[in-house]
Amino acid sequence: MFPALKTEVKQEVGTLPSPGAPQKSNTTRQKAYSGGTFFWQEILIPKTLPDPYEDFMYHHLQYYGYFKGQRGSLPNSATHQHVWKNNPRYLLNGSFGKREDTRPDPLPKEKLLWPTCSSSAVHRQLEAVSRDSLMLRSPLLKSRQLLHGEFGEVNPCLQEPRGLFAFFSSSGSLQAPRWPIECEVIKENLHHIEWVPPQPEYFYQPTGNEKLPEIVGEEKGTVVFQLDSVPTEGSYFTSSRVGGKRGTIRELAVTLQGPKDNTLLFESRFESGNLQKAVRVDTYEYELTLRTDLYTNKHTQWFYFRVQNTRKDATYRFTIVNLLKPKSLYTIGMKPLMYSQLDAKTHNIGWRREGNEIRYFKNNRDDGQPPFYCLTWTVRFPHDQDTCFFAHFYPYTYTDLQCYLVSVANNPVQSQFCKLRTLCRSLAGNTVYLLTITNPSRTPQEAAAKKAVVLSARVHPGESNGSWVMKGFLDFILSNSPDAQLLRDLFVFKVVPMLNPDGVIVGNYRCSLAGRDLNRHYKTMLKESFPCIWHTRNMIKRLLEEREVLMYCDFHGHSRKNNIFLYGCNNSDRKYWLHERVFPFMLSKNAPDKFSFHSCNFKVQKCKEGTGRVVMWRMGILNSYTMESTFGGSTLGNKRDTHFTIEDLKSLGYHVCDTLLDFCDPDRTKFMQCLTELKELLQQEIRKKFNEHGQDMDLEGSWSDISLSDIESSTSGSDSSLSDGLPVHLLNIAEKVRLHRPFHSGSSSLPESMSLLVRLVEFSKYPKICRKYSNSILTGYPALESLILSFITFHLFIYS
Repeated sequence: MFPALKTEVKQEVGTLPSPGAPQKSNTTRQKAYSGGTFFWQEILIPKTLPDPYEDFMYHHLQYYGYFKGQRGSLPNSATHQHVWKNNPRYLLNGSFGKREDTRPDPLPKEKLLWPTCSSSAVHRQLEAVSRDSLMLRSPLLKSRQLLHGEFGEVNPCLQEPRGLFAFFSSSGSLQAPRWPIECEVIKENLHHIEWVPPQPEYFYQPTGNEKLPEIVGEEKGTVVFQLDSVPTEGSYFTSSRVGGKRGTIRELAVTLQGPKDNTLLFESRFESGNLQKAVRVDTYEYELTLRTDLYTNKHTQWFYFRVQNTRKDATYRFTIVNLLKPKSLYTIGMKPLMYSQLDAKTHNIGWRREGNEIRYFKNNRDDGQPPFYCLTWTVRFPHDQDTCFFAHFYPYTYTDLQCYLVSVANNPVQSQFCKLRTLCRSLAGNTVYLLTITNPSRTPQEAAAKKAVVLSARVHPGESNGSWVMKGFLDFILSNSPDAQLLRDLFVFKVVPMLNPDGVIVGNYRCSLAGRDLNRHYKTMLKESFPCIWHTRNMIKRLLEEREVLMYCDFHGHSRKNNIFLYGCNNSDRKYWLHERVFPFMLSKNAPDKFSFHSCNFKVQKCKEGTGRVVMWRMGILNSYTMESTFGGSTLGNKRDTHFTIEDLKSLGYHVCDTLLDFCDPDRTKFMQCLTELKELLQQEIRKKFNEHGQDMDLEGSWSDISLSDIESSTSGSDSSLSDGLPVHLLNIAEKVRLHRPFHSGSSSLPESMSLLVRLVEFSKYPKICRKYSNSILTGYPALESLILSFITFHLFIYS
């Protein structure tokens, strides 16, 4: 809550009459000067009625010791609207959606997360208004929780208490992304149009004659592009700023020797870009090296880069030489994406699948290191002197998200039922947004009866598929469709559209700036190291205390399987046996050419205990899912052997809404029918498993007692050990702790804080006891909490 405004006017104020007493006008006695003599004069004050919100805030602030003055009426709303409307820090207008308006965020202001009106200009503005307003001079004003209209009109509604800081900056521009200070960033704002190909884009069909290029490297080639200042394994994130690295941005591409020089000019120092090095090994042939996730030596999958100085009539070959996954959709027909700026400008054509002679193969190195895998393809550019982009999948950047959210905030209809909040700030200081979507309820009882649905995306930054599914969901749920209105009447939707903005900004594939996979740390105690995950889990925990959470779903992308499918959690409660499978089964019926129920898996593996899906399930959410959308396309129905487009993924967001209505239909006919079909499918699967082992079984008896985990294979996700463990910035401290002899709490020379720390470390051998013990004794030591919890984690990591 804002601090009370100071006033220099001293007055004695009359009291309000008690109920039932004769009504009298309120008076104030003011000291005046006349004829060389001071005297007291009485001034009439118009009678005002107590405001319900002020009454609540008075008791609330008094309870917490913030309100010391007398009660009184709140100031006139129009006066305060004048203050807010003329303060540019709080203006919302249509120019937010323009990318060229992206403004730098000065580093000295990075800690100003709330509009506390601390600038001298704002103070002068308030003082100017207060000189003209009796109410602003009034000693009754003890709060700066000002009245204002949501869209500038004179409307006596209070600003919502949790909407106290501006999401978007003062001049009508977006808050520019914050980068690690090691990263160079070009001063260009990129924008790609959305476009749906008029014809299906079929998978590449191998001919068997595809060339297998020899990897020669820079020893026999010429380096034409290379990033120098790239944080890798051994370093760790320290600080960030808008624009990344200070100083002049160097020109990394080669200098052309004349108009006939046909060398391609590469660039990737933009939002979500990823290309470490380009080596020219022949006139039209280039070997490309991807940048690993920052502060790691792993996770090369996502690529997104620009080429200029193209030639129309030449066939170019690109070979990415340092991929890490032995399996890829490129082996079964997936094509890279290409975007031509000239085609976009002249023909309104956007991203399209391009490439021939596509091969994904193992690079047999002789250096004793783990093998790399290579992706090679050929392409012909559509124009001379064009600017083109290549990407692993349709990019969706942090700026794209901000533009979308601004359009929602500026929509007078959508903003009534979609409230935009800041969930937290990322390690780099970028905002993690939280949307609450629901129609206003008519009664408190109706509001309390609503169930909640929690959706999130982009915990893995290179899986932009999740953002396109999320955009489709938001487009529909925020629309005026009768089904969307019904869903908003029935549910409270909590949506985190981008869980890992730092990773998205820098072009990581899997990790945050902590150098770790956030989807393995949902159980973390390290709030400072994993703020996005910690705050998401905490938000859901509070939500569970308020109401039932019907469903949790985290949107991901999958690099080795086609179609769209879900990972869930087998329910051990026989009362709800197979119920967790009903929603994905319904979804497969509503989107039969995109969603594959056969690819779904509900096994809970030990290595996945730290994922959002499993953690939320163990918190009590029965329908807890990870939705996997392929980078490739469909093998089902009418879309068989075709790549997914942006519209295909967005349509899945609509199907999620449609299926949610079927799943919650008061008429349980659909639900029970799906449950019956699921039991039949399970019986068939059990028979198949027993036949494979040459066994017979009577399924008429207790077949439902068979453990579902025994008949399901493990999910084909990534090995969690690749990105698990301590965040990289703590590993150095952990190594120092390992090298020193452990402290003993019996040492009388230890200060009280260190003794407390050591006792917690000793108890950390028993996590349950440690958690209970730490919660009981941390009172009074808030500054030590992070340090203590970090040491607990060190101990568990080092000595486990």
